[in-house]
Amino acid sequence: MRPGPTTRRANRDDERVLNERRRSMDTPFDSRPVPGSSLNDLDLEVVRATYLPAVVSREVIEENERPLTQQLASMRLTDASGTPTVLGELVAGFDPASYVPGAYIQFVRYQGTDMDASVSDDQELRSHLIDISLRLEALLRSNLRTRIAPAGDLRETHMPDYPIEALREACMNAVMHRNYETSHAPVRIAWFENRIEISNPGGPFGQVRSDNFDRVNDYRNPSLAAAMKALGYVNRFGRGIGRIRTSLAGNGNPPAEFTIDDSSWTVTLGVAR
Repeated sequence: MRPGPTTRRANRDDERVLNERRRSMDTPFDSRPVPGSSLNDLDLEVVRATYLPAVVSREVIEENERPLTQQLASMRLTDASGTPTVLGELVAGFDPASYVPGAYIQFVRYQGTDMDASVSDDQELRSHLIDISLRLEALLRSNLRTRIAPAGDLRETHMPDYPIEALREACMNAVMHRNYETSHAPVRIAWFENRIEISNPGGPFGQVRSDNFDRVNDYRNPSLAAAMKALGYVNRFGRGIGRIRTSLAGNGNPPAEFTIDDSSWTVTLGVAR
């Protein structure tokens, strides 16, 4: 396979992309219907109250007289027959992991610097994207500690050991870019005394490689990426890694470290000095 000027052996994701391009009727995994699911599996109140206003203007909603089933299909939350798609389960499903194994976040807080240390907190966030984003924000903030740092002119300021902006960006990017199709592993947040490791299944996708990931964009889950952008969780302009780096530098943290292979992606955030 030749991605750009280089040549390398195609991995499983590359082969799937090539197959999708060959088969005009095929669609990305996050837009496919989920066999066995129904509208009863979706939190329709969340769709009406949160998701619909985020992706459609209020004027259009007021003028649109189509039934909810057609609206769900137009937003790719269901297919034309009313069966929820992978996107629908992820965005508004009561229990997405029951249909998309691994579609949850695992959080572990260690009282040390390695996995042999005692665990002070262990949680699994299992719900739809909108609920998880709220719970994750609260969980991250509750684990932050603050330090007193000089602010000039004999003043002091309280600084967190990690900037919440970098944590939020790294976690949401992991949710957006993870491999939901062939991996049953969750997004993992391992919080140690000296660092945080955020990992997700799924290596570089499409034109993204380990040597250009901070400059080039591609989307394994294009419908999910669009939904998360509409909800304000991420951006689709390649600024995520830059925002992580900038917020870490401004808070006194060391630069983020990225570990990338064919099957996983990990970002390590060091504690502020």
